[in-house]
Amino acid sequence: MTISERVPPVEVPLLSATAQMTLLGHDLRAAALDIAGGLRLVSHEGLNQDTRTQLERVRASGEILARLMEEGLSMMLGDDALRIATHPTNVHLGQLIYDVDMRWSGRARENGLEFRLAVGPEVPQVLALDRIALERVLSNLLSNAMTYSDHGMVGLDVDMLPSGDLCIAVTDQGPGFSPEAMARLFEYGGGPSAISKPGRGLGMHITRTMAARLGGTISVANRPEGGARVTLVLPPESWIRPVVAEKTAPLPDLSHCKILVADDCATNRTIIGQMLAQMGAGVEIAQDGLAAMERLESQHFDLALIDIEMPGILGTEVIRTLRARNCRNAQIPVIAITAHVLRAHHQVIFAAGADEVLTKPLAGLESFGLSVAAILRRRNTSADNGAKADPLTAACDGLDQLLRTAGPDVGDALLDQLCVDLRSAEHALIAGLADNSIPMVKSCSHVLIALAGAVGARSLQALATRLNTSAHRRETSGFANLGRETLGQLRRLITFVAEEKIRYGAG
Repeated sequence: MTISERVPPVEVPLLSATAQMTLLGHDLRAAALDIAGGLRLVSHEGLNQDTRTQLERVRASGEILARLMEEGLSMMLGDDALRIATHPTNVHLGQLIYDVDMRWSGRARENGLEFRLAVGPEVPQVLALDRIALERVLSNLLSNAMTYSDHGMVGLDVDMLPSGDLCIAVTDQGPGFSPEAMARLFEYGGGPSAISKPGRGLGMHITRTMAARLGGTISVANRPEGGARVTLVLPPESWIRPVVAEKTAPLPDLSHCKILVADDCATNRTIIGQMLAQMGAGVEIAQDGLAAMERLESQHFDLALIDIEMPGILGTEVIRTLRARNCRNAQIPVIAITAHVLRAHHQVIFAAGADEVLTKPLAGLESFGLSVAAILRRRNTSADNGAKADPLTAACDGLDQLLRTAGPDVGDALLDQLCVDLRSAEHALIAGLADNSIPMVKSCSHVLIALAGAVGARSLQALATRLNTSAHRRETSGFANLGRETLGQLRRLITFVAEEKIRYGAG
């Protein structure tokens, strides 16, 4: 009996503005990440220098756009969990300066200007700060300098002050700030009224706000020789991560493990291979996605570490293909390795079937060893205990976290709404599959991605993501099987949430 014979079609439920924004945000983030990731994979071989520079310029701007979009959507939706990229992270100064150069040197040439970068020898190579806030400061200062300068040079200097503070300064040879501009410099919309250049006076307001977020101060001065100098000063406590004493854990014994390491960078392969070898593991190397698939199909492994951005076949495709095939390694634990820190990017990787995501550069040997051991232990525990292997175990943890956040006054209403939303999604999915309706399947699978992600039902989220991807690609041939599997997981989650509601009410 087919799905259409069992259940009549129903109308797709209308979504709230917040839900629609969530869905739109999902697609916007995915598109921005695809652009940035695709540009990273473009081979520069055979291209002239100007073309390579322009590609790097677009890549650097695309990655900044993705980070800004992540923050903007999180603020609109009130989702602090999205704001991973706005927390202090290790910013590698060399990569940051390179990206700044790639983004702004072309802009300077277009404006007939020279762009100069200088970094002092004592500046640390790694800064623990909010990268988005710093990028927004630099973007606004450099944009202003290049907009208001008709000739000469724009410079960016990064150096250490005798006080131990980090100093970042942007200088230009333009007209400088007028008395009117100085009087309203940091006000919202405080730009001078009579000026021929574009702009609404928002850049310096944003700059001061971001400087405060970084824990620093911003100062502005006109230079005696002409032009202006805007300086961001960051005290050490704003960019040095406090060192917390931790007990040193013994390295795990991996002498019984055979591990595949797939990465197109020889240096990364060597580093990861040496760390695993120190823990006793047997290591097999693959230098691209195709080689990784060949080894996974022909040899047995206990664990695979897969780089995401590899030429030929992306790491996500390697993982997704592995999980879909009936081969000996289909269910082995997989750790994905990526340079991206955005939550949206990690969601795509988890949806492909990864057990864990580690961000480059990898932590030290001890932290790396603990991560590997935790994944192996989690998989072994699931294999030994049928109940613990249930994919709803993670949902239980996720739902408990939601209820703790909501508090007792809101928790019951939250569970009511979650039950309603899940059942509406179930009815809509049944109707969409019965009618083979691509728009309907797109809509309800998007809702399911958000709902499953909210409670930590990773298995359902992965299935809904695959279904949504098939709908976008109009690959309806696999709808029936994938749809039935998704419905099965959805119904289990509905039952689980209903039981949780009873338990919560009794408590």
